[in-house]
Amino acid sequence: MSSRIGVDLGGTKIEAVALGADGTERFRRRIDTPRGDYDATLRAIADLVNAADAATLARGSVGIGMPGAVSPATGLVKNANSTWLIGHRLEADLERVLGRPVRLANDANCFALSEANDGAGAGARVVFGVILGTGVGGGIVVDGRPLVGVNAIAGEWGHNMLPWPAADEWPGPPCYCGRTGCIETFLCGRGLELAYGSGAPEARAIAASADARSTAAIDLYARRLAKGLAGVINVLDPDVIVLGGGLSNIEPLYSRVPELWTEWVFSDRVDTRLAPARHGDSSGVRGAAWLWPLA
Repeated sequence: MSSRIGVDLGGTKIEAVALGADGTERFRRRIDTPRGDYDATLRAIADLVNAADAATLARGSVGIGMPGAVSPATGLVKNANSTWLIGHRLEADLERVLGRPVRLANDANCFALSEANDGAGAGARVVFGVILGTGVGGGIVVDGRPLVGVNAIAGEWGHNMLPWPAADEWPGPPCYCGRTGCIETFLCGRGLELAYGSGAPEARAIAASADARSTAAIDLYARRLAKGLAGVINVLDPDVIVLGGGLSNIEPLYSRVPELWTEWVFSDRVDTRLAPARHGDSSGVRGAAWLWPLA
């Protein structure tokens, strides 16, 4: 029986699943990422794929969700916060180690693809998938296919400036990309802590708290998220925006953000839906498996 194998190559963990013809999960395993060691990362992925083959009694197709992107100009990994991948020919190296073709995609694109196929965006023509976590990523799926772009950066909304900044939001916090005021700096986990102010606990504690300071921080976070997504809607006009990542579990966002974004969206009404990911943390690895059609 044929299977699709998906691998989510993260900075702290690598997860693999194998999906059957009907999309049911037939194998899943997660291991720690060998941080800083490129060759060990290749071996770890190969071990997971071989284990999936053995569990399903099939040689599956392999899709990899990865941080960053492969440069169309050089074929080398770029823009990856897992910096030990940068400058390597990851696709060619994996194909050599695995002895089969491999398809790579940005991890946010894999997330969006999973949710567009049979998740919160199922049946929609245009889906924008958002990752709100340690960083802020985005992926675009149109008619069931991920949009990559000529520069392989489609969906990278996190490295645009926060639109319509308030006086105290300009020039904004410094970003690892070398600029200031990027959307990512306001909407990542650290951004929620900055919204809380001095003495902030970790973002997850703020999100889980109902005290006055946490509530005010979440409201400010929702306003900034509404601004950022209003810019996306004005350019892309998606049917649905699906949120994933740790901060997507803040339930008030799903009512408050659509109330707020009407102030900045260039339309008399906004029909774009805002929804939590149906498959949660599994969406990225499932989307990697969906990079291949079933043989």
